[in-house]
Amino acid sequence: MVEFQWRKKNVSQNCNATAQVINGLTIKNKNMRKVIAGINMTLDGFCDHTVIIPDEEIHQHYTDLLDKAGVILYGRITYQLMQFWQNLIKNPSGEKSMDDFAVAIDRIPKIVFSNTLTNVEWASAKLANRDIEEEVLELKQQSGNDILVGSRSLIIQLMKLNLIDEYQLCVHPVVAGSGLPLFENINDRTVLKLLKTKTFSGGAVTLYYEPINEETRNR
Repeated sequence: MVEFQWRKKNVSQNCNATAQVINGLTIKNKNMRKVIAGINMTLDGFCDHTVIIPDEEIHQHYTDLLDKAGVILYGRITYQLMQFWQNLIKNPSGEKSMDDFAVAIDRIPKIVFSNTLTNVEWASAKLANRDIEEEVLELKQQSGNDILVGSRSLIIQLMKLNLIDEYQLCVHPVVAGSGLPLFENINDRTVLKLLKTKTFSGGAVTLYYEPINEETRNR
């Protein structure tokens, strides 16, 4: 289920932009904001929030990630799941890690890509009014902290557009058996460079990757 349809362009550019996408090749400025795909997944590669069990350490990890970012992008389905945290702003749970995460997700600006939503009912959120390629290229040329992508469908679209600068994949020690695979309908080979790992006491591991291009290949 893809919340926002990917639309490929042969040439996408802005005369004032610091990035261009030409025939699928992204030309980047080193000073641009990074696009970071951050998502939870099972050991067998599925994205399903209902089968993982995040603990205090995982909540703190994502609270820190949100606090360091400038904006987060969601598709409709993930955005509506995240609205759960609005309730904890009004009625804190008493569990510090969850309440801190609720504050962080409430505070960060959110851009939602949807073909069906007409409003978002969250003061810090807004609906995207253009396609994801144009939106991300515009965000990248603005000043500010990095751009997070928190939805599977958007990660797939941006991967096809060669617009993801870093992957932060939190792999949980759970085998789901079925579900929505993260890299569904990816037809092109992508080589990634492992930057570092972060291991959690509960057994989850976050893998930090960047796509390999001619610049990173020579580092």
